[in-house]
Amino acid sequence: MKKYSIYIAILGVGLLLGWLIFGNSSNTKREHNHNQVAETNQMWTCSMHPQIMQPEPGDCPICGMDLIPAEAGADGLLADQFKLTENAMALANIQTSIVGSGQTEGNTIKLSGKIVENEEANAVQVSYFSGRLERLNVNSTGEEVRKGQLLATIYSPELYAAQQELITASSLKESQPALYKAVRNKLKLWKLSENQINQIETSGNVQENFPVYATVSGTVSDKLVEQGDYVKLGQPLLKIANLNTVWASFDVYENQIDLFKKGQEISITTNANTNEDIKAKVDFINPILNTQTRTVKLRAVLNNKENIFKPGMFVEGQIKGVTSTKDEVLTIPASAVMWTGERSVVYLKTDPNQPIFEMRNITLGTKIGDNYQVLEGLFAGNEIVTNGTFTIDAAAQLQGKKSMMNKASGHEAHQNMEETASIETKAPFNLNERVNVPKAFQNQLKTVFNDYIQLKDALVEDDSKKVQSKSKELIENTAKVDMKLLKNNDVHNHWMALETDIKAAAIAISKTTDIKVQRTNFKSLSRQLTNAIEVFGINEKVYHQYCPMVDNNKGAYWLSKEETVFNPYFGDAMLTCGDVKQVIE
Repeated sequence: MKKYSIYIAILGVGLLLGWLIFGNSSNTKREHNHNQVAETNQMWTCSMHPQIMQPEPGDCPICGMDLIPAEAGADGLLADQFKLTENAMALANIQTSIVGSGQTEGNTIKLSGKIVENEEANAVQVSYFSGRLERLNVNSTGEEVRKGQLLATIYSPELYAAQQELITASSLKESQPALYKAVRNKLKLWKLSENQINQIETSGNVQENFPVYATVSGTVSDKLVEQGDYVKLGQPLLKIANLNTVWASFDVYENQIDLFKKGQEISITTNANTNEDIKAKVDFINPILNTQTRTVKLRAVLNNKENIFKPGMFVEGQIKGVTSTKDEVLTIPASAVMWTGERSVVYLKTDPNQPIFEMRNITLGTKIGDNYQVLEGLFAGNEIVTNGTFTIDAAAQLQGKKSMMNKASGHEAHQNMEETASIETKAPFNLNERVNVPKAFQNQLKTVFNDYIQLKDALVEDDSKKVQSKSKELIENTAKVDMKLLKNNDVHNHWMALETDIKAAAIAISKTTDIKVQRTNFKSLSRQLTNAIEVFGINEKVYHQYCPMVDNNKGAYWLSKEETVFNPYFGDAMLTCGDVKQVIE
């Protein structure tokens, strides 16, 4: 027993020494590792959901987007400025550009424009007789055709009967020459050649299908029919553009019109070849002002035998020897602008060498193509964000800075967003072109649209309680739209912005039974949903209707499934006031 007691004592002493030596070392190591992790710990967040914070990269649990590094600090920056890492800039594909102007230094003025087809050299290939299009030899736009080339064959009952008349008249041409001549002339009017007419007459055989030959050479710019279609006499089949010459078309602002005249030399460069200047002359200045954009068209004719210029290509023109005392015209890309309430917002890159940004309120003028005129808020040479603006805005919210949705910051900004009663956006309806999205997304958006139609019908019926009920259904179905179906970041971000505005307007409607307030917010709801349907589509024809007398003659739009007007802003008082302004296919 004494022997075992000694062994147990030795084991106890060994365990105690081991704990003192290795346990303390382990604790020290654990503490060191913890401090090391704390020092290098990088939090990750979602650009669209800044409330998400994770200690490691991955996917956002809400929308599925890749998480980006969260900014740790912004020492030395002004109150409204914030900074992003280069890694975050690359992940979000943030791009910037220098603010351009219509007036350049010295006595040179710069214009932006596009290459368009020379309309004077265009032709429309028509059918000279009615019938069924048995075969169409042109498969797609962009194909080259030559004069005399076989384009299509048509079966025409009229032409079939006329051939029989010719065969009969040819046997009577000695006794009834006038009849014979009239029948031949009839076929000539249908563009049959002398050889074709003689062949029918000599063979005595009636052809069932007749060819249609190209009357000009050029490039097919538009295919207007499909094989198997029935066509009428004179119906256009193809638009054929002769691209040996093209037009460089520029938009000139109203206050610049007197600076230009026909015959001025213009130096033109393309984005495809910025090193080469093409010299041309101003060929035409449209005498009619576009009242919507407040611009006129200026164009020059370009030789394109080498097929350098493609219709749709962006070009830049410079005209020297022009002096003006008028204020310069600043323009920015439409993609740089964010709208909220009555404000137009851009993000300014304040330091050319570092990714430091600041929100800037601006005042916009008219829209020209994909650009906006800037009246206030920016100067020539400013660098602004033109791609990834929603990501930049999310970063501003994340760092407690001013963002597009309000003028406050941090938690106060989030509360203001939720309590906003009505968000009126200044963005035009056709801000974006139709994009390809999955049918599943379109079907979910169509459900929201159907809720909107029921809400609209309730306004027509002056039923405020039903309006309130339908607005709640619309909010629920809007929340069910699966944004993970949108893989493209820009498309995803655009829907996020629209979803926010749609919900805000619908929530404002759902919180009241005052039908006047409901109709005020319905105006905003209609605007946002119209933009969504135009961009994403719902595989259904939608009528975009307008009444100029709404809101003290300011006018308002709404959407409908039917062409007949039933005004939701006045109900029985002015049920049919308005008309269809656009059909969204």
